[in-house]
Amino acid sequence: MPAAPASPRYTRALVVLAAVFFMWGFATVLNDVLVPHLKAVFELNYAEALLIQLVFFLGYLLMALPSAKLLERTGYKAAIVLGLAGMAVSAVVFVPAAELASYGVFLLALFLLASSITLLQVAANPYVAVIGPPATASSRLNLVQAFNSAGTTLAPIFGGLLILGRSATGTEANAGAPLTAAQRLADAHAVVLPYLLIAAALLALAFLLWRVRLPDLAPQMRRPARAERAEQSLLRHRNLVWGVPAICIYLVAEIGVGSTLVNFISLPSIGAMSHAEAARYLSLFWGGAMAGRFIGALLLRSVRADRLLAAVSLGALLLASIAIGASGRLAMWSLIAIGLMHSIMFPTIFTLAIEGLGPLTEEGSGLLIMAIAGGALSALQGVIADHIGLQLSYVLPAACYVYVLFYAVWGAKPVPVAADRRPVPC
Repeated sequence: MPAAPASPRYTRALVVLAAVFFMWGFATVLNDVLVPHLKAVFELNYAEALLIQLVFFLGYLLMALPSAKLLERTGYKAAIVLGLAGMAVSAVVFVPAAELASYGVFLLALFLLASSITLLQVAANPYVAVIGPPATASSRLNLVQAFNSAGTTLAPIFGGLLILGRSATGTEANAGAPLTAAQRLADAHAVVLPYLLIAAALLALAFLLWRVRLPDLAPQMRRPARAERAEQSLLRHRNLVWGVPAICIYLVAEIGVGSTLVNFISLPSIGAMSHAEAARYLSLFWGGAMAGRFIGALLLRSVRADRLLAAVSLGALLLASIAIGASGRLAMWSLIAIGLMHSIMFPTIFTLAIEGLGPLTEEGSGLLIMAIAGGALSALQGVIADHIGLQLSYVLPAACYVYVLFYAVWGAKPVPVAADRRPVPC
């Protein structure tokens, strides 16, 4: 039976979920400000600084399956409320991290934050994908993800003003200067106010969501799934098998570029500016992703998702090549423009990968959310940068775009799958 169009009650649900997507995007991309900030505060090399992303995305790997189990027990609404509350508690942990000026406690706070965001991802992404017609799933998820990108666009401005702009290492006059013990403690404290404000906003949103009626699809979706799951195999769906590594590899590029952009723009041969100034350009990178998702939501109603994905992956590969080989403003703007190419990649890969899964959709979605842990591998770019230089390290994201292109051209095409009706062992 064809899926019915989304009803007004689902439209209301999407509006509320847009705010949720905004907040987890905001909290995630604030890491791109923390990387240069904590790198300077604790005098880290690139590899050590990118442990921030390694630890953060490890949360996805370790917590995706437990989050899926919790979702099965609580339903979508309660899972999302719990995720928001967990994010708020995690944000408060930044206070003792600053008081102790401990990089280890900062990493712990980020892991807890990522674990809570994982629960939101596990619940919200498939929810948005299945509440309307399958034909417009990519368009719908791109539209809601655009609000996620709105959060990623504003976060660097927020972090630049309240973290980098209030720290000794974030200002032009003190950039690169060695810190005294008092300055290091003061700079560590610069994160307290921003994360307390984030905690308050998250608690307010959790309360609002608890009060709003959010349709729970879990009972209707899972009962038939359990009955049919034993007759089917996820490995028989090529689009999922190649889609899981596509999500993983794409995140390596997205997080690697975003996390190093401030440092790249600050290089004397590129932008020659302070971290606080460079953070404004980081907002343009994520603003491109936001604009691209709104545009993509419209284009995907008339253009095939795999073809649009192929086009943006080619564009990203070209821009990365220019950023590697050029210098000055050309290299800077080429890397910033990659944000526009990134825009539709995650939601489009996600919806292409779950196409045709039927009762296996939730299991497939769980694997795709686990694959977000690929963001942790962006730490490899830090290792490469320490050995051959930051500019040449963008060969890693360039290689990632080659795989995304392969997925768009071949891997995303689903093959007809007949139910496997072999007897199931008792």
